[in-house]
Amino acid sequence: MTIPFSKLRKKWAQDPEFSKEYEALEPEFALARELIDARASAGLSQEDVAKRMGTSQPAVARLESGHRPSMKTLERYAKAVGKKVEIHLVSG
Repeated sequence: MTIPFSKLRKKWAQDPEFSKEYEALEPEFALARELIDARASAGLSQEDVAKRMGTSQPAVARLESGHRPSMKTLERYAKAVGKKVEIHLVSG
């Protein structure tokens, strides 16, 4: 019997420790969404971005899955999709 992920996530969300850890990952999720949105807005595939960056499509997929990239890698990705990196510090 397979349990749908949405049902599991709902159950896990009731666990305060899970919720705390999940919320701690929000910056990585937000960055991943921003990278994917920028690539989509540029009308590019992961393969296109990889070629422009001089890397592989799996490397781009890893960037877009929430792995923490270096500043240099973020800058290369941004250039590949016609953007620039801008960093802001916000109150926590």
